[in-house]
Amino acid sequence: MRNVYLISYDISSPKRYRKIYPIMCGHGDAVQYSVFKAELTEIELHSLKESLWPLLNHSEDRIMIVNLGPIEGRGDNCIEFWGDSKVTSQERSAIIL
Repeated sequence: MRNVYLISYDISSPKRYRKIYPIMCGHGDAVQYSVFKAELTEIELHSLKESLWPLLNHSEDRIMIVNLGPIEGRGDNCIEFWGDSKVTSQERSAIIL
């Protein structure tokens, strides 16, 4: 089952930010600067966390992950946007190994 997650991050180093941003683009859609909406299974969420963990400086950086619920329910409809988007989301594609 897929859930909708709102993921926000505050990375203090531009070098670390440049490593984290493409990982986030591969897992979700940018909705604002440093804020992503991602539809993930538990396994995909765990994989994302494992990718981000070693890149963080845990005394300077922060990542917030909010589970908004199943995509078939409240999770897909509980985010409201006003105004023009400042971030364009990148096209994502699956790579099957």
